[in-house]
Amino acid sequence: MDEEEENINSEEISEGQRTESSHFYENDDDGSDTITKVTGMYKDWFLDYASYVILERAVPAIEDGFKPVQRRIMHSLKELDDGRYNKVANVVGHTMQYHPHGDASIGDAMVQIGQKELLIDTQGNWGNILTGDGAAASRYIEARLSKFALEVLYSPKITEWVSSYDGRRNEPNNLPVKFPLLLAQGAEGIAVGLSTKVLPHNFNELIDASIKILKGKPFQLFPDFQTAGIADVSNYNDGMRGGRVRVRAKISQLDKSTLTITQIPFSTNTSTLIDSILKANEKGKIKIKKIEDNTAAEVEILIHLYPGVSPDKTIDALYAFTACETSVAPLGCVIENHKPLFIGVTDMLKISTKRTVELLKQELEIQLDELEENWHFASLERIFIENRVYRLIEEEETWEGVIAAIDEGLKPFIKHLKRAVTVEDINRLTEIRIKRISKFDIDKAQEKIEALEGDIEQVKYDLEHLTDFAIAFFTRLKEKYGKGRERQTELRIFDDIEATKVVLRNTKLYVNREEGFIGTGLKKDEYVTDCSDIDDVIVFLRNGTMMITKVDDKKFIGKDIIHVDIFDKNDKRTIYNMVYRDGKSGPSFIKRFNVSGVTRDKAYDLTNGNAGSMVLYFSHNPNGEAEVITILLRQVGSIKKLKFDIDFAKMAIKGRSSKGNLVTKYPIKKIELKEKGISTLLPRKIWFDDTVQRLNTDARGELLGEFRPSDKILIISQTGKLKVIIPELTTHFDADMVVLEKWIPKKPISAIYYDGEKERYYVKRFLVEAENKEEVFISEHPNSQLEIVSTDYRPVAELIFTKVKGVQKENQTIDLEAFIAVKGLKAQGNQLTADKLKQVNLLEPLPYEVPEEIVPEAEPSEEMDISEGDLQIDDEGQITLTLE
Repeated sequence: MDEEEENINSEEISEGQRTESSHFYENDDDGSDTITKVTGMYKDWFLDYASYVILERAVPAIEDGFKPVQRRIMHSLKELDDGRYNKVANVVGHTMQYHPHGDASIGDAMVQIGQKELLIDTQGNWGNILTGDGAAASRYIEARLSKFALEVLYSPKITEWVSSYDGRRNEPNNLPVKFPLLLAQGAEGIAVGLSTKVLPHNFNELIDASIKILKGKPFQLFPDFQTAGIADVSNYNDGMRGGRVRVRAKISQLDKSTLTITQIPFSTNTSTLIDSILKANEKGKIKIKKIEDNTAAEVEILIHLYPGVSPDKTIDALYAFTACETSVAPLGCVIENHKPLFIGVTDMLKISTKRTVELLKQELEIQLDELEENWHFASLERIFIENRVYRLIEEEETWEGVIAAIDEGLKPFIKHLKRAVTVEDINRLTEIRIKRISKFDIDKAQEKIEALEGDIEQVKYDLEHLTDFAIAFFTRLKEKYGKGRERQTELRIFDDIEATKVVLRNTKLYVNREEGFIGTGLKKDEYVTDCSDIDDVIVFLRNGTMMITKVDDKKFIGKDIIHVDIFDKNDKRTIYNMVYRDGKSGPSFIKRFNVSGVTRDKAYDLTNGNAGSMVLYFSHNPNGEAEVITILLRQVGSIKKLKFDIDFAKMAIKGRSSKGNLVTKYPIKKIELKEKGISTLLPRKIWFDDTVQRLNTDARGELLGEFRPSDKILIISQTGKLKVIIPELTTHFDADMVVLEKWIPKKPISAIYYDGEKERYYVKRFLVEAENKEEVFISEHPNSQLEIVSTDYRPVAELIFTKVKGVQKENQTIDLEAFIAVKGLKAQGNQLTADKLKQVNLLEPLPYEVPEEIVPEAEPSEEMDISEGDLQIDDEGQITLTLE
């Protein structure tokens, strides 16, 4: 508050004087009133309130990772600790001695700590983080400190104490936590003017990273969630503002009509997840038959699909439209020296590790002082008894005389002591009982002194090698408490899911070509295709105009629509073939083009822009097909050649704004389709990106090959299942996949497997018999397992035998092509060997000359008759126009 404002706020006014509504009166002791501005009050009070919420409620301290209420709960648990369970209600009541708020906030905070399964050993119904079920009432559940908490949280001798809110008790300012607890448990809080969101991290990874800090090695930290799931941490940004973590549920395909969710994203539960799926189903984004929630100790949500619904597209749609994928924005904010500090997880761990080392040092120094004090008194006691100094006090009549006599009697024997003998030491000597003196064993006393000296040397060594001591401390923590705390969240880079590609097409698109309307509400007009409410539509008009627009109930585009379809902005393979007349009586041009980089609801002219231009021929080709057309000219003057053919395959594919090539300067009477074409585009190269487990055409990952529209891929899993599918970029792949390659129908598959029922190894060679169908090619006994599988033409296997009675049989090499002929997929195969096998290895295959692949040529088709003056569309989507 500046000086001018202070003067205004303290200005005196006479009694009865009016003030504006932005002031209020305060009556002083002398009877006069002072005026204080509300703006000044707001400034002071708001800052006080904000500071209180930030420091005392919402944001954890960097020193121990606790918010005040959490720290007070842990302090109360320690005070109540006797090894047995305590009623949570009792702990809550005890905590209220330190926490000036209601029991509800304490109880909720305690349940949250208990559900993290690290600091509190729980008993009873503490709720379920998977289902979102709450804990039972505090009077029904019990708690005690875990062994881990007792080891790393408390050390009263080095704890800094402060008075509680009412001054009746002392509470810890910060607990001496010797572990990065804040990063292990995470923290979330909304204060006034700021918030914090520190994500939880893996227990063992934090310890490993702390050890790397002490060794001066680099490290990285990424979050790990109790709910497991899959996370993309590529934009984690060290847990600071601006970072983002994408988290997905783990969804797998149980069969062709059932999906199963076995892990859920962080910050969700099965109830909210199912609600989001049902809402997406109601809105028509996905199509599911029913959902079953079988979650108990582990997540199991079954999603049943209608027949014909693609499981792969449904999985992507679940990620795109439901809580199966969430985005978490971390924000590292902590309290340090009573001020908020924005900091990344790397620096948090460095501060925590440094503090742990300092706490260990303080404990060692205290331990050293105690050991040296014990050694001092043990040595003094031995001198006192062994040299019978106690006899010198027999003649003394006063206490001062006793003290002086003992002090004088000790002097000849205390030169080796490390400090001077004090009055307190002599007082302790006088408290030794006669019984102890009479049974004093000099040898045992010496052993005790030597043991203390050994302990002192060890502590001094640890202090001199403090870093090594801290590393050993962290290593011991991991050995004692790290089992069962392995990483649960799988880290993976996610691919971006385009909503328009996976959304369920739950409505129908219609067109009125003559009047120029398209929409989902034109149910009496011509049906075009199924669509969704977020799709884009591409429309071509007879006058050569093209437009991209959003699906709507009814929308006017322009009269004489010649083509309408769903538009995919990333589709680079769809090619449009067109012949148009330039102006009312100008020459005709031919062009091939694709459509990309367009603005929605903008009309694009595909002709030269002259009035009267008209599209004479148009075709839409999803794979760049190029047909042959016949041009028939009008009889004008002395034209001799009235009929000729044009092959679109000879035309270069250019942009939509290109003029095209000249067909003829004479009037065209008719254009006929002479021959359907095949794709003129190069085969599409497809890669498999192992990081995202997806196919792509962007040269990411391993190249699978060049694929034509009829080509497929072969998938073989470790469980002995295979299938041949169309290489769609939306396909999901299982983690146990062992073969993924372009499928060659006549290329045999060789496999060696162990039959669990017959307990023997078999070898078989077979061809895939059915496409788009998952089949099992090994026996279905639970103990059956696939040893090796190969898609080489001439595979070779090495057999390594088990040593029997000390005799080791030599390894055997088998040419599988010569060993067994190609049989059916369901055939058992031939027994590989009667001997016990230790291992089967796949060796380099024998040479084989692969036959050249024959590319099919275009097949001619029937001509298409067009009535005069009419625009017609055949079953292949070809558009022709006859002119008179």
